[in-house]
Amino acid sequence: MLNVLLIGAGKMGGALAQRWQEKNICRQLVIVEPTSPIKSFKDIPADFDPQVIVFAVKPQTLPETARDYQGYVDRGALVVSIAAGKPVSFFEKNFGPKAKIVRSMPNLPASIGKGITVACANQNVSAMEKQWASALLGAVGEVLWVDKESLLNPVTALSGSGPAYIFLLVETMTKAGIHIGLDPAMAEKLARQTVIGSAALAEASPAISAATLRENVTSPGGTTQAALEVLMAESGIQALFDRALAAATKRAEELSV
Repeated sequence: MLNVLLIGAGKMGGALAQRWQEKNICRQLVIVEPTSPIKSFKDIPADFDPQVIVFAVKPQTLPETARDYQGYVDRGALVVSIAAGKPVSFFEKNFGPKAKIVRSMPNLPASIGKGITVACANQNVSAMEKQWASALLGAVGEVLWVDKESLLNPVTALSGSGPAYIFLLVETMTKAGIHIGLDPAMAEKLARQTVIGSAALAEASPAISAATLRENVTSPGGTTQAALEVLMAESGIQALFDRALAAATKRAEELSV
């Protein structure tokens, strides 16, 4: 069990804190949040000595607040960041080259315990500290590790931004249903539940590839095949997603400077 200092308890930070408490991961948990009793660094109990500091604040606020926690880092605290766009070098610049930094990219489903997080660590982080980070981040879903921090940019494009693509799919299917004559409320209900059910089926079938799941729905010469011939055409959905994720990756690179 760990002594953890959480900076920020918004949607993602709050979800982490709730899961840590439910799973009894923390020996002590102190939360710094403007709406909580501990509103800033100066309110933290003097005898509290965190093993891990988790930054779950908006990236633009980090430059003002990070250095308040220098003393903890100097005493060996591990820094775990879920702040989008802030590279490891930002924390090393603020806390020094010996600081132990884990940068991570969770996604929105983590707020209900269904997320996936990708993390990378600098050279100062030990195997045990990576286990600490995995336990904390894994409380809200799966955790994958990468050695190259640059991979977090395409990760952001795929899974970080990915929930928006799924919600857009629901919107798009709803509008298409309306265009072929369905009542708007029914079209949205059908689109939403189809995505929910299909995601649940994919989750329940981890050994079956997405391509096989698709093929299982597709009867030769049937209605699904007729639709897929449009979606899988050369200018269809794959080309659109290739362009979309390339644009998102480029933007993530720009924001990570």
